[in-house]
Amino acid sequence: MAVYTDITEVELGTFLRDYDIGELLSYKGIAEGTENSNFILHTGGPGGGGTFILTLYEKRVARADLPFFLGLMEHLARRGVSCPLPVRRSDGEVIGELAGRPAAVITFLEGMWPRRPTPAHCRAVGEALARLHVAGADFPLVRPNALSLPGWRALWDGCRARADEVEAGVGAEVAADFAALEAAWPRALPEGVIHADLFPDNVFFLGERLSGLIDFYFACNDFLAYDVATCLNAWCFERDHAFNLTKGTALLAGYQSVRPLTPAEAGALPLLARGSALRFMLTRLYDWLHGPDGALVRKRDPLEYVRKLRFHRAIASAAEYGLKQP
Repeated sequence: MAVYTDITEVELGTFLRDYDIGELLSYKGIAEGTENSNFILHTGGPGGGGTFILTLYEKRVARADLPFFLGLMEHLARRGVSCPLPVRRSDGEVIGELAGRPAAVITFLEGMWPRRPTPAHCRAVGEALARLHVAGADFPLVRPNALSLPGWRALWDGCRARADEVEAGVGAEVAADFAALEAAWPRALPEGVIHADLFPDNVFFLGERLSGLIDFYFACNDFLAYDVATCLNAWCFERDHAFNLTKGTALLAGYQSVRPLTPAEAGALPLLARGSALRFMLTRLYDWLHGPDGALVRKRDPLEYVRKLRFHRAIASAAEYGLKQP
């Protein structure tokens, strides 16, 4: 979440006339995240009201993908996955237009994301991710992962010449990673709908209880174990960049309690984790070098994921992440 496009109260009031959510009382931009412009809305009045999230979809999100993202949220909610729901307009649609951008109003999910995840948080995330994978198995729409190996190449082409600005030698490291991943990337693992961005700021808790998952705007179809690898990167490293084996064990145990990994998935996990680390390093690097000035958005440090890449290069077995096979 972020704010790239500002809106006026008059524009927003006009937009909300098509929604039965009460009268606008206040709104405020949300700075976290990097993809879309987001605002928290408070509404009220005789017809009801509440708290909602307004999202304006920026250039990285194709309008043609919005039915997949918003439809997936509705599908998962019907199958018991706690997530926000798009609010339908008076014409029955969920997508409108505001400030020249596609826009949607989403229900507000109670809870807070954990700033310092514990092993209990990690186990709960593993369970929730597996439930998402199971619940998404019969979702009828398909969206290929635009940020798989070919997409990483496109990002790299846009920042290769300046990569060493963040740290000397990074360019050569990334070139070697690409060679290794392209030579060995799996071809036949279980696939399905994945969240693809289940970082701590996209998971809400009430105390130690997971209250829901948000931000499905990278969701796509890909290897299910790639989603697990992304969560290992996002949840199981400490602020000093050391991998926390206790957290890794908890996350993987939570996942396996709902959907056990196949032997092939377990064997591929180190390579998938390395690939996931490269993907997030590249998007961070691109934004670091090319992000617009003046946007209400916090850029994320690409070196965090350079360090994770270095860790994964030395991993030989998923057991080193804490995976316990029956």
